[in-house]
Amino acid sequence: MKTITLAIIEDDELVQESLNDFFSAQSHIECLQISASVERFLDDIKLLIKVPDIILLDINLLGMSGIKGIPLLLNELPKADIIMLTTFEDNDCIYRALCAGACSYLSKKTPLKKILEAVEVVHNGGSYMSPSIARKIANHFTSKHNKSDLLTPRQKEIVTGIVDGKSYKMIANDLFVSVDTVRTHINNIYKTLEIHSKAELMRKSYDNEL
Repeated sequence: MKTITLAIIEDDELVQESLNDFFSAQSHIECLQISASVERFLDDIKLLIKVPDIILLDINLLGMSGIKGIPLLLNELPKADIIMLTTFEDNDCIYRALCAGACSYLSKKTPLKKILEAVEVVHNGGSYMSPSIARKIANHFTSKHNKSDLLTPRQKEIVTGIVDGKSYKMIANDLFVSVDTVRTHINNIYKTLEIHSKAELMRKSYDNEL
């Protein structure tokens, strides 16, 4: 098996030690560098003869956050794959990390053998998520799909009118209903989509969530 070169960006010394001891015991893994911050890592890599294939990256670090550091890391190491390894499991962190360029997202609750499996899967071109993270991602997209399907054809017509910039009166005239009926539909749309304003409705439309 080809040797996988690895770097770790983590500021907890106990976690550093645990990961380093475990990966150093793997014959096909070479741990090149452990740094406590993105800034320190970017300085450290200038001294490395080899570059890492994979970076295990925490979010809550000394200095800038791991998420903010992803573009900087990929700018210096465009061929590296970044695996988030963090205690943060909220949807916002997951979404921002993946959008920034991370290919996988693991909870720190993940057993070391599973972290090794993730490294191997990613090195072979795949992506890996902790089960709890995968469920959150699945629920996120399922939720979007189901909510849009809950809108009636008439409600979808009203949403289209709002997105097109029409007033309630114009929408009412187009659909041959009263303005009060349009308002009732809009209130029901907000409840169904769990939003509170026209701005949120338009954002969902622009994000292809409707």
